[in-house]
Amino acid sequence: MIRKVAAVVVPGVAPFELGVAYEVFGIDRSDTGGPSFDFTLCAPEPGPVMTKGGFPVVVEHGLEALDDADLVVAVAYGIDDGGALPPAYLDGLRRAHERGAWLFAICSGAFALARAGLLDGRRCTTHWMYTDRLAAEVPTADVDPDALYVEDGRVLTSAGTAAGIDAALHLVRTEVGADAARSVARRMVVPPQREGGQAQFVVDPLPREGESLAGLLAWMREHLAQEHTVPRLARRAALSERTFARRFRQETGTTPAAWLARQRVARAQELLESTEAPVDEIARLVGFGSAPVLRHHFARQLGTSPVAYRRRFAVPVAS
Repeated sequence: MIRKVAAVVVPGVAPFELGVAYEVFGIDRSDTGGPSFDFTLCAPEPGPVMTKGGFPVVVEHGLEALDDADLVVAVAYGIDDGGALPPAYLDGLRRAHERGAWLFAICSGAFALARAGLLDGRRCTTHWMYTDRLAAEVPTADVDPDALYVEDGRVLTSAGTAAGIDAALHLVRTEVGADAARSVARRMVVPPQREGGQAQFVVDPLPREGESLAGLLAWMREHLAQEHTVPRLARRAALSERTFARRFRQETGTTPAAWLARQRVARAQELLESTEAPVDEIARLVGFGSAPVLRHHFARQLGTSPVAYRRRFAVPVAS
């Protein structure tokens, strides 16, 4: 269970990514049923730390905050701006890892983990602009240039900006529970879950007015139990199959089949958390048809089974 969180600030820190760490882990959400963490901002040298935006952040605590943190957040920073990272920071990351703490790198924060030797042999990611560079720095790492976030052991790396929110909510969900993650997401007015394997970079994400598939996507979510083939969806969108497939990938970053599988798993998660419906019934309701198919997609996307997921995340049903 995560209780103590330490976020590390170095010169050139990215303000938005720092805000993500604070927004998810630094605000007491207990008044609305959410989690509350002991959050500390720390730096190799306490005092004013200049951000990438050109304004200072005053940090009161030094790296001793890492010594008993359950989660250490390596916040994004300008990897070309401040020279080498202080050895004390890298040593603190190594010690935290050795004692079993979570390490969470947001965007270019992955380079701090890399320079501490903690990405060797691991799956990881960072912002798509930096993935080639990260792979060159750590040849033994399996750098995924497309993923929003990657969890490998107790090391979590994310792509840039909003992907840091997705990864942070994933961590809350994993360690504290689905209800806690939903509470934080609701307060932040963001989706409670985006799968880590969703594409980072979507070509032409803002279609011209009248060309968006948003209405079709909403309809598909409302009718997950139905069979959705490309020919049928293309007809509904009044497009040729080829144009439909191209536009679907442009707007979602993936294929109709992969998108549907993620939506169906997400809906199954909600039903497993909030109802006592049998797994077979849930599989039918979300469009997988049978429990074995649901189990297959659960294992592929979440690395667990529906039964194990329900055991961990189900909210007791009021009598």
